[in-house]
Parts: sequence; C-alpha cells; structure tokens
Amino acid sequence: MDDVIIIGGSFAGLAAALQVGRARRKVTVLDTGLPRNRFAGHSHGLLGHDHKPPLDILAEARQQLARYPTIRLVNARAEDIAGTIDNFSVVTDDGETLGARRLILSYGIVDQMPSVAGFAESWGTSIVPCPYCDGFEVADQHWGHIWSGPQSQNSVRLFHDWTDRLTVFANGQDLPSDIRADLARRNIPVVDGRITGVARHGEHSTILNLDGSPDVAVDILFANPRNRPSASLHESLALATVNTPLGIVLKVDERRETSAPGIYAAGDLANPGMPSVTTAVSHGAMAGISAQQSMLV
Repeated sequence: MDDVIIIGGSFAGLAAALQVGRARRKVTVLDTGLPRNRFAGHSHGLLGHDHKPPLDILAEARQQLARYPTIRLVNARAEDIAGTIDNFSVVTDDGETLGARRLILSYGIVDQMPSVAGFAESWGTSIVPCPYCDGFEVADQHWGHIWSGPQSQNSVRLFHDWTDRLTVFANGQDLPSDIRADLARRNIPVVDGRITGVARHGEHSTILNLDGSPDVAVDILFANPRNRPSASLHESLALATVNTPLGIVLKVDERRETSAPGIYAAGDLANPGMPSVTTAVSHGAMAGISAQQSMLV
C-alpha cells in the first residue's frame, strides 16, 4: 500500500509528489499527460522557469523526481475511488487496483470552448485567459476582452497596468447602463454584436467576425470560458465544492484538505482565484506536506 496516491501529474501533482518523496514516503502519481496549459507556447511567472514551454518544465520535473526511489509515476487514468482515511482504493483504466492511506486530487479542470468557429484553434495563442501569464509579452498593444459577467469589471481595471488600448466585446450580452457608463468614462469602446468567428493572424493578432457588425481586429484577445473538473471522482466521494463565476472547484481548508478526512486537493481543481502555475506549485507542495504530516504518529 502507498502512503499517498496523487491523481493528476501536472504542476500541482508533481510538486506534491516531490514533498512526499523527499519525506521518504511511498507515493504513486497517476497522470494522463494532458495538462490544461499544453496549448500554451510558453509558461510565465514561475521563478527559475520563466518563458519556458510548459511541457518542457514538466518533463524536467519528472526527470528530477526519478532520483527519489519512493516516487512512482504511472501513465494511467483513475476510474474509481473508494474507501476512507488510511484505507483508500483507486482503480485505474487498465484495471489495476491501488491502495493508499491518503489521496491528493490534482486532476485539474478543462475549459469549455464556445461553439465559435476558430475559437478552440486559437486558444492558448491568440486567445488567452490571464494577463499575469501573457500580459507582459503583449503590453501596450490593442487588447480585446470578451465580457463574461460581473468579474469582467475587475478585468478591465486590471488590464490598465499593461495597456491603455482595450476593446470590450459584449458578445450579445446586454450590459447594464452603469457598466457602459463606467467603460465610457475609461474610454473603452464596447462592440455589441455576437461573435460568430475568430481568425488568427500571426502569433497573437486576431480578427473577430461579428453578427451584424464589421469585423474587428485586436492584437490579443482575453477570454474566460466556463470550465469544469476534468474528472468526476470528487462527485463519487461527495466532496464539498465552491461555486465560482466560471465553474465549480473543490472546497479545501488552509492545509488543502477537502471535506473528507485524508483527501487533499491542489491546482486549478481547488483554486477559486486566478489560476497560475505558481499557485499550482505552491498549493501542491502544501497538499503534499499536509498529507505527509497527517500520517505522523
């Protein structure tokens, strides 16, 4: 039996495994090899790895974990979880049953792309979600932002640190008069037509096709599509969740423990704020340390 099974081997999961392995506890990491940011050409803001391709960072991390004899990395999907603290069982997609005293869930989330031609193909390059991840590289250029609800008001304020040229796309939504007045005060134009297509030009530049309006070109488009957990294991475990404007995340305490004793969560799956590689690594490390310390006698 393992001390810890980690489900999801991206940044949070590997950071958790590192802490557990360095404590000489036995840990198995199950991973499908499909991290959320695999579409991005570069990852930004991670100290020591700034502007590196995210898949390269993960590959290097796996190589570093190989020096720890108690860490096992397995390319497999967890299909089922059962049990309670000190006696969890995990069944993989190849039929193997694994046992562990603790679980760490870090299988992340998936972005639900709108049915707009060209949107999915542009995701991670000319359409991005996070100014902290990509804003520096396109600073002072013409940004576009697809309005996604009340949280977009904060985005408009936030973007000002990177650019003074911003266009808001209402995408068919009826923006309240007070919001329109605030955008006008900030000299931010609003385009009301529904987006029917996105055409990428070069690395970033994007042309938006609009229903009933002329096309509009921007240098980079920021959007926040809704997302969902990439697996449903938390549902079978009846774990508590938190509703966010873009989807649900798992509820955790300050030590990353979920509502079920012995089950921890980290990464985008349990981050109600602005997801990033840096926070995923931090929360993963905390989850690993907390799981290890919970087994002390």
